[in-house]
Amino acid sequence: MKVLLLGREGQVGWELQRSLQPLGELIALGRNSADNVDGLCGDLTQLEPLAQTVRSVRPDVIVNAAAYTAVDRAESEPELAHIINTLAPGVLAQEAQKLGAWMVHYSTDYVFDGTGQRPWREDDGTGPLSVYGRTKLEGEKAVALCARHLIFRTSWVYGARGGNFAKTMLRLATQRESLQVIDDQRGAPTGADLLADCTAHALSARAPFAGVYHLAAAGETSWFDYANYVFSQVQTARPAMKLIVKDVQPIPTSAYPTAAARPLNSRLNTSKLQATFGLHLPDWRIGVARMLKEMNHE
Repeated sequence: MKVLLLGREGQVGWELQRSLQPLGELIALGRNSADNVDGLCGDLTQLEPLAQTVRSVRPDVIVNAAAYTAVDRAESEPELAHIINTLAPGVLAQEAQKLGAWMVHYSTDYVFDGTGQRPWREDDGTGPLSVYGRTKLEGEKAVALCARHLIFRTSWVYGARGGNFAKTMLRLATQRESLQVIDDQRGAPTGADLLADCTAHALSARAPFAGVYHLAAAGETSWFDYANYVFSQVQTARPAMKLIVKDVQPIPTSAYPTAAARPLNSRLNTSKLQATFGLHLPDWRIGVARMLKEMNHE
């Protein structure tokens, strides 16, 4: 099996380089063509060179881990977000269809409007609140035109490599005695390593299970409870780290206005994924605790 991976520098792409290696020949591309083997194009803003790259490599699987993820900035850069999140995945899917290849793509809970309390199912009606959410939903539709597609919707992604919510909270906790954290948005923090491992498992199944799947860690939390969990874990595992924060206050989303609206309900029902691929998704705390230990080791 020959696998073409886009977005190798990102949190998910970094983990995919590890998880996809056992499947066969892996060609992992970054945005800068000069850093890629044979100068292949991994820049999702360059649509024709991107198509030519697929034609040249002729992969059995295309895994697109690249995306425009600056949610607030997308409100002022809708055209760029559309190119990267919609048009480029569409080009990759078209080329995959011509080759009879599989197309793997990652999407988001932001395709929903965030109402209600029930975890979203794959067949629920969508209603994105932001440019980011709309372009990701349009990207899903473009990718689905490839018969052999796997679209994984996920939420609250983090990785030990690069920035993440936990690192931001810990930095602030060493600088401030009081913090305010949003408490009315609920979801499941999901590790990039979990996404990568589940992707590799799904591809190794070698069965016609094309479709959209929700992929997120088990359980749910709020950003407020997430932050407190991080603080409690660090105080136990890293006593030398001096957290000066004494007061963490829960606030509603309305008290922290942003350019892009955030969904309040980011819960995802993962029953379809688990039943189809025989997977068990661990509680979100397990992955976060492991990530914090990895940060401690570093």
